Amino acid sequence: MGALDLPSEPDEPDRAERGRDGGDHRSKERDLPDPDERGRAYEAMRAHVSAETRDEPTGSYWDAVPGFLDRAADLRTRWPERQAAPDRSDDPPGSFRSRGGFYLKPERHAETVAAIGQVREAEPAISADMQAVERENRHGGWLAGLKFCRKGDDRLKEKIAEQLKAEPRVKADEVLCQVPDAIRYSFCFESRSYTRGYYSIKEKLENHGYEMYLSKNSWSNREYKGINTRWVTQDGQRFEVQFHTPESFHAKQHVTHDAYERIRNPMTPGDQRKELRDFQRAVSAAIQAPDGAAEIPDYKKDGF
Repeated sequence: MGALDLPSEPDEPDRAERGRDGGDHRSKERDLPDPDERGRAYEAMRAHVSAETRDEPTGSYWDAVPGFLDRAADLRTRWPERQAAPDRSDDPPGSFRSRGGFYLKPERHAETVAAIGQVREAEPAISADMQAVERENRHGGWLAGLKFCRKGDDRLKEKIAEQLKAEPRVKADEVLCQVPDAIRYSFCFESRSYTRGYYSIKEKLENHGYEMYLSKNSWSNREYKGINTRWVTQDGQRFEVQFHTPESFHAKQHVTHDAYERIRNPMTPGDQRKELRDFQRAVSAAIQAPDGAAEIPDYKKDGF
């Protein structure tokens, strides 16, 4: 559980970004297209940015998106997904086996389901505070994809099963407590207000009683742009908050996510992994870092 997962792992198609009504900065979600309709997702986001800036973004990431989408489609065509469903024919009732082959015995599965239930109970209060922080911020930031802030149950079960295989004496709730993004959020800011927005959201979350224990600035990373932070509630529930611009959020959510999943799959051959990394670098190179973002320091609290 040591390495920082850079892009979050959406378990369902994400929802769209904010709209504005006059001077109100509250988010209003509208449907984004399904992941396969990535060209339409690009058009929707580009229209959003144009409306915000009152200028059509030219010579920018948005101009390069159609070519990136074509390249991503070509990669998927040349390397189609071939992961077979796991054989569960001999598994006892009440057990769990992930697509990656990780297994939970019935009693361990029941323990895991109970642990996930505790996360589900903690999420609404955190989400309510996140929405309050969104309303309180004065830098135009908005929550993206709030509807899917909880990682899917099967993905959490797989994470727990993987860890229990390595440490069979550990309890499921102890494993889940260490998963930093079982609950996760993304704040988006326009480039001109990104740095001020980061510090504003950080301060407001602290005022709500949350403690940041890690901040990882990846604006200098060649394959991913943004800042990932990790937080803990007073009751010990961990969650993740990412900070993006519209461009960096669109890139990780609608352009490079498939490549990211392929890269982290140990079954991906080395030559494919190299080309996928080259693709991520090309996309990231088109994203301009906001003013001052590179100076936001990394942070890690002792004991985490």
